[in-house]
This record gives sequence, C-alpha cells and structure tokens, in this order.
Amino acid sequence: MLKLIVLYPQPADVEKFEADYADHLRLLHQKTGIPANVKPYTVSNFLPTPQGISPYYKMFTMPFDSPEALQATMSSSGMQDVAADANRISTGGAITVLIASED
Repeated sequence: MLKLIVLYPQPADVEKFEADYADHLRLLHQKTGIPANVKPYTVSNFLPTPQGISPYYKMFTMPFDSPEALQATMSSSGMQDVAADANRISTGGAITVLIASED
C-alpha cells in the first residue's frame, strides 16, 4: 500500500486557511468523484510539542492500493486542479508532497 501525504505549513491566517481548506476538500470530492459522505483519506492537525510549534499545520493522507492507482489519480485532470488549489490555499509557504509505502 502507498500513501499520498500532503503537508501544509503554518498558515498566515488560520481562520482563512480553515475556510479555504473546507472548500478544498469539497473540490477534491467534486473533481475525483468521491461521494461527499465518503472519506478515503485522513486529515490531521499538528499540535505544539515541548520543542515548540511544528513547521507544519495540517497533513492530508490518502492510501492507494498500487503505484498504478496512485499514478492514475495523480495524473488525472481533476487531481491536477486539486493540486493547484492546494498550492493556492497554502499561505504559509509551499506544500510538501510525499509518497510513502507501508511495510
């Protein structure tokens, strides 16, 4: 199994980012055909630690069964629109996109 991970840096305006992110998730559902009541992904918010505030504010994780499924999704025009929107809403800097495999 592979995971698409998107890390969002600390936003310049948290309230605006949260509103934009809610719209962003709606766009994800619309562009990929995922029904609104289905969430095949997780969204996590980072909390302060004894070392301080994380450079990241939010993490989106979505699993894929195979490299081919990930590639097909990522290369679709709908997902390209979603990726452009992710960059647009990330007011704290560029997003970080990672691909991970589970053992």
